[in-house]
Amino acid sequence: MAVTKAKKQEQVEKLSKDLKNVSNAVVATYTRLTVTQDYELRKALRGAGAKYKVVKNTLAELAAKGTKVEEGLKNLSGVTSIAYTTGDPVAMAKALTKYAKDTPEFTFKVGVVEGRVISIKEIEALASMPSKEELYSKLLFLINAPAQRLVTVMNAVGRDVAVVISQGVEKGKFKGDAPVEAQA
Repeated sequence: MAVTKAKKQEQVEKLSKDLKNVSNAVVATYTRLTVTQDYELRKALRGAGAKYKVVKNTLAELAAKGTKVEEGLKNLSGVTSIAYTTGDPVAMAKALTKYAKDTPEFTFKVGVVEGRVISIKEIEALASMPSKEELYSKLLFLINAPAQRLVTVMNAVGRDVAVVISQGVEKGKFKGDAPVEAQA
């Protein structure tokens, strides 16, 4: 069934609207992907906060004009699909890389991170990085650690003095020679 020019224009406008705010994308290709496999890929990408579309090459190139992902969508050939996100590119790369390892029919063409085109090896390296949440957690731990150590040291002095005094009282060092139990 032939797609009309108006329908193609509508598809380009819709994709262009989606790509306007996107600065992270991965362009991939596949052969003989089943409906179940496609469903699993879309489910994994939704969990990572990304969207996934199978597109015609010329329509993708037209839709990407003037966006940050324009360079990654130029001169495409063969079957093309685009995974894109405005959020964490690491989570999307992890989901795609895991799926690509499980499904050999699915392979990467190119990626775009923050408007910069990256290679297939860089996509895999991106997938091995910790997510933004993990990095924030580590950073907060590093910021918090010196203050926590300072409080521990300051509390140790008071605790140590209290222990010494308690031991001195138990042994009767502060009141003559009689132990505390004998006086009571």
